[in-house]
Amino acid sequence: MNENKNLILAIALSALVLLGWTFLSEKFVPANPPSTKVENGKVEPVPQPQASPVPNTPAQLRSRAAVLRESPRVRIQTPSLQGSINLKGARIDDLVLVRERETIAKDSPPVRLLSPAGAPHAYFASFGWSGQGIEAPPADALWTASAPVLEPGKPVTLSWSNGGPKFEMIVSVDENYLFTVQQRVSNSTGSAIAVRPYGLISRAQKSLDPDSWTVHVGPIGVFNGAANYDIDFKTLDEDSNGEKFSTSGGWLGFTDKYWLTALAPSGETNFAASFRKAPSGAYQADFSDAPMIVPPGKVAASETRLFAGAKEKALLDQYEELGIEKLSKAIDWGWFEWFMRPIFDLLNWLFHHIGNFGVAIICLTLIVRGLMFPIAQKQFQSMAAMRKLQPKMKAIQERYKEDKPKLQQEMMKLYQEEKINPAAGCLPILLQIPIFYALYKVLLVSVEMRHQPFVLWIRDLSAPDHLTPINLFGLLDFTPPGFLLLGVLPILLGVTMWLQFKLNPAPMDPTQAQIFAIMPWVMMFVMAPFASGLQLYWVTSNILTILQQWWLYKKYGLHFSDTHPATT
Repeated sequence: MNENKNLILAIALSALVLLGWTFLSEKFVPANPPSTKVENGKVEPVPQPQASPVPNTPAQLRSRAAVLRESPRVRIQTPSLQGSINLKGARIDDLVLVRERETIAKDSPPVRLLSPAGAPHAYFASFGWSGQGIEAPPADALWTASAPVLEPGKPVTLSWSNGGPKFEMIVSVDENYLFTVQQRVSNSTGSAIAVRPYGLISRAQKSLDPDSWTVHVGPIGVFNGAANYDIDFKTLDEDSNGEKFSTSGGWLGFTDKYWLTALAPSGETNFAASFRKAPSGAYQADFSDAPMIVPPGKVAASETRLFAGAKEKALLDQYEELGIEKLSKAIDWGWFEWFMRPIFDLLNWLFHHIGNFGVAIICLTLIVRGLMFPIAQKQFQSMAAMRKLQPKMKAIQERYKEDKPKLQQEMMKLYQEEKINPAAGCLPILLQIPIFYALYKVLLVSVEMRHQPFVLWIRDLSAPDHLTPINLFGLLDFTPPGFLLLGVLPILLGVTMWLQFKLNPAPMDPTQAQIFAIMPWVMMFVMAPFASGLQLYWVTSNILTILQQWWLYKKYGLHFSDTHPATT
């Protein structure tokens, strides 16, 4: 009867884990959308959300190509960016990231970041002035460009005047993702004027990336030295007044999981910043500098940097050194940033020296296991000592099986006499938790890991492994439902975890033994939707643990039967 109760309890607890994970998975972001599908046994790329058309596109929207033809433009050409500046309104509103692709397909188009107003996914940056007693350039002003192409080292000057002060924007760009916009006002009138430079980013729609407590997506900024992740698109939907800040230094903009568009006024001057939802329904991040008084015949200038590109950590760190305060906070590292950054740096270093990100993960696992080997050896010594105590422990259990408090008291007394810590085996697991979580976050938020292949069918380590034997590896023409979509790596994870548990000493409590027997198969389902890179780390760690245990068994002269004695 007790065995049946224990079995029922083990099954109930496992079901609770599965059901609880279903709930928690809505809070976590397990992995990128699947980047491949299996058809007739072949792995093929699938479109990603970024490449999908806009659902329910309003009739007044026109094709991007048609909108781009409607106004004169300055072409943008760099090793990292291609696009154009709209001379009508002086907007940077056409930008693609040439080093990033929508999918893993060879003919995949580059990721589009910015699009002009009137086209799907309108998203642009604009600069201007407000003032009193002067005619500032209107939003649809037609500017004159000094050159037809903007390239690194070749800035372009945009000019506008209506008979009064002359307004200029000197736009330059580096080889990566940073624009510098110098706004100048030349006062050719006979009296002083007051002007106030501003900049804004307008985004017609929410990000297609999910926003969760593990990954922030939406409005973002650094104000008065602190990063703000508290505002999202929902906040602006519900608050008609928007969110306002007065700050000394910093930046603001919008972030997707991998991409960032942000405005950073130069220096540590005070400026007013805000996030809002415009009457048009577009989301807007904007700032305005303090008013500037320009005497007759004088020139006033301000400078703003615009980051528009992929959130590559090395670049963000580099731009921080150039004066953009805490730009690397655009990556939502989370609470364990202090630990995640070294894990990322080590993994990225391994990748650049090896050339294969999957192999880099394996090498990282080897390093982690190597550092933890002394702890694991002490753990095994404790396990071996526990094995020797099995007869005494069994005798105490039989003697006090009806008196649980006395049983616990006698067991603790035995541990003290033999100088054994029964919890020693938990230490390696506890130490691996922050490493495991750090790798989970690194794979989730780092654009450097996006679309990185390993070997064979694993062509994107940031997405789940969907090559599954459930449909005979794609030979059967059906896609298993989500809870049955078990890839090869999750199955290997379950098998290696089961072997690892079999090599550990069998728990004395029958309920614990039954839970441990079921847990590997529960974790197989739990880990299936996670990034295959994370699954690879866990499988490799399990294999190394099995090899380590086998070696230590030989060293201490133990056998499998010593940890799992036969029952009669």
